[in-house]
Amino acid sequence: MGDAAMSALTPILILAVALLAVFFEASFDAPRRWLGAQVDLLPGLMVYVSLSSNLLMVLAFALVSGFALDSLSANPPGATVLPLLVLGALMQRFRHLLLSGEIYAQWLLGLGASAGVPLCTVLLLMALGGAPLVSWGSVWQWLVMAAVGSVLTPLYFLVFDQLRWMFGYRPVQETSFRPDREIARGRN
Repeated sequence: MGDAAMSALTPILILAVALLAVFFEASFDAPRRWLGAQVDLLPGLMVYVSLSSNLLMVLAFALVSGFALDSLSANPPGATVLPLLVLGALMQRFRHLLLSGEIYAQWLLGLGASAGVPLCTVLLLMALGGAPLVSWGSVWQWLVMAAVGSVLTPLYFLVFDQLRWMFGYRPVQETSFRPDREIARGRN
């Protein structure tokens, strides 16, 4: 597959995974029952998107995944978009300073993102005059979301790097010797 096809395939794959993550969060209740908290898969994905794509892809991911999540939750439309966009824009801006290839850095960035996005969303809802349900149980939910997001973020890097390796174009290493060249040996 050529380089142009891969550059078109990567955003499509990322947005499809974002929509699947929103669908998983809304449809499957088992993680919520097992852990006592709803996991949020989008902040870790935003870490991957912001460190591996351009700002336009960060904006597209924040809009598509944020509005999709808000349409399936009690949040007003756009409440998740702004925290995701701020996270992605900040990481995109300073990605040259981040060690995005290291697993421990991916883990730490996922931890910060998975803790920061829900907190910013709650603060945004309060600032807009909403009354989100916040109690001491919310601290447990927040800790679980941060822990699960930190574990999943390196997995996102692994999965998307494997997809890029499987479907991406790898240039052939050419040598200076042609395979049809004859080497004359002996005495002439």
